[in-house]
Amino acid sequence: MFRAICTRVNFCWIWLAVLFLLKVEDVGAYSCHEVKTAFQVRQIGPLKWVPETPGTDVDLLVCKHQGPSCCTRKMEESYQEAVRRETLQNVRSYSFELKYLISGHATAFQDTFQYLLSFSQGHLSSLLEDTYSPLSREALPHVNALFSSLSLYIRGHNLSLEAAVARFHDNLFPLVYGRLVNPGVGVQGGLSGERGECLRATRQDVNPFGPHPEMLAQELGRTLGAGRALSLALAEGTEVMNATEHVSFTKECLRGLTKMQYCSHCRGLTLIKPCVGYCLNVMRGCLASVAELDGPWRRYVAALEELTNAVAGQHSLELALLGVRGHVNEAILHAQLHGPTLTATVDKVCGRSAKEPRTSVHPDPAPEVTTSTVTSSTVPPSDPPSIPPPEQLMGQLAHLRSSFPLKPSKNDKPRSLKKISREFLSYIQRYKSFFAVLPEMLCEGEMVVDDFTCWSGDDVVESYTGRVVGNGLQAQKQNPEVKVRSPNPELAEVKERLERFNQEIQDMLPGLGQSESWGELGSGDTEDGSGDCDDEDGCQGSGTGTVRSSPDGRPEVSSDKPVGSNPGGRAPPVVRLRGAGCPPACLSLPTALTLLLVTLALQWSML
Repeated sequence: MFRAICTRVNFCWIWLAVLFLLKVEDVGAYSCHEVKTAFQVRQIGPLKWVPETPGTDVDLLVCKHQGPSCCTRKMEESYQEAVRRETLQNVRSYSFELKYLISGHATAFQDTFQYLLSFSQGHLSSLLEDTYSPLSREALPHVNALFSSLSLYIRGHNLSLEAAVARFHDNLFPLVYGRLVNPGVGVQGGLSGERGECLRATRQDVNPFGPHPEMLAQELGRTLGAGRALSLALAEGTEVMNATEHVSFTKECLRGLTKMQYCSHCRGLTLIKPCVGYCLNVMRGCLASVAELDGPWRRYVAALEELTNAVAGQHSLELALLGVRGHVNEAILHAQLHGPTLTATVDKVCGRSAKEPRTSVHPDPAPEVTTSTVTSSTVPPSDPPSIPPPEQLMGQLAHLRSSFPLKPSKNDKPRSLKKISREFLSYIQRYKSFFAVLPEMLCEGEMVVDDFTCWSGDDVVESYTGRVVGNGLQAQKQNPEVKVRSPNPELAEVKERLERFNQEIQDMLPGLGQSESWGELGSGDTEDGSGDCDDEDGCQGSGTGTVRSSPDGRPEVSSDKPVGSNPGGRAPPVVRLRGAGCPPACLSLPTALTLLLVTLALQWSML
């Protein structure tokens, strides 16, 4: 009997010892050590705010739950500030890629634009210095002014390109008239007084240069207009990204983010991750106003693609800038060929110069061709000169079409517009739905967990059972996690500005999207090549044919495999220097020669 009682007493002591050990282990399990470690590692706030053991009487506003908590009111406030900072940093990390893509290619496009402008300016200057040396020194400042205006225009400054071209020809007319058509006027100083001002003021009425100034203005307006619109569009995209990088979060959003990210820490669960659906609801609620940019942004990216193709398709901008030289040359030749008629018109409008030798002017006399200038000659009435046919006359003036300058050094040449555009298009298309998928991107990777157990905002669960809403302000009415009361006024203004800009681009270029050359850049694929192959790589498939050498060493244009050709026998697209609707047959002989030289110079400059 004594042995039985002793056995019971020993069992009781053993049972009490086990209960004591379990109690000690239970107290250790509710230590806030891991919470303090996470608080320190993430640099949320001072460690003195973290208690050593969970408290039972804590007045929390966000992370409320039954039972002891490792959080205090100050910790909760620090968690809200930390989650705001972390979420904004994550948004910026994704938007930075897109912002850098836009700003980086904006710089690349501008560098190439300025290179082409500089090359074209040197091209025109060499024409004046080599062929029209009597007026080159006085004309070069006007050339500089013209290309300065073109540079400002393509950068997006508010100026009239037509006025810049007209002003250049207004200033060129007195020089051509006084140095080439009637050299005596220029030598005796007839260009600096009232007569010079009269020539400048009446240039558009006298029309000494024929249709060439208007043709130049129209061609530059068409191609540089697309380049200018592209520059403005890239600048607008950068502004949109700047606005979204500094988005502000509402109190409801910060409460939802804190509950998702840090309320589990209050229970000592520092390693648990939010459920995917729960994270999507929180992020879509916080970024509801950002998602409203999706529609305007998609239209903006579509406009970017069209503008990029319009600028780089078929080397249109390069040809237009290289064609400035040809247009100015044609204009000067036109004035020289109509010298006598021009002199008679000027005498009627501005009066005869007091020091100008009196000449007998006939309606259509043949200009006397010299090695440098074409002057009106005095011909006795009884012996009128014989007028040579136009073909012979143009042959006599062939020496005025000097060769192109040497191509620049390869080290100073930026990438071609076509190559930059192809690269830009391949990247920007990936970001067409950026603002719609931003919440999904923020809920990827280590942010959430999609299996086993996850945090639902209130407890650890196997899966999130709440309803997952879509993007946009309307969808947030059913959001169970974040209440969206009104749109963000700053982002609403960004949306309105982007929509207005899209409309301005459509009004600026109403024919956008109808160019045949827009399919040329696309993916860059050809029948026998990959998308990385272009003219600069020395391979075929550019859509304008390839330049080969004939047996005698002369360049020949081959178009055996143009991009976009069909088997129905349709002729391949032709690079046009004039209006888009002008076939080669409508080009005059000098214009055709200029077109050939411009095309060859373009190919040489891109080597």
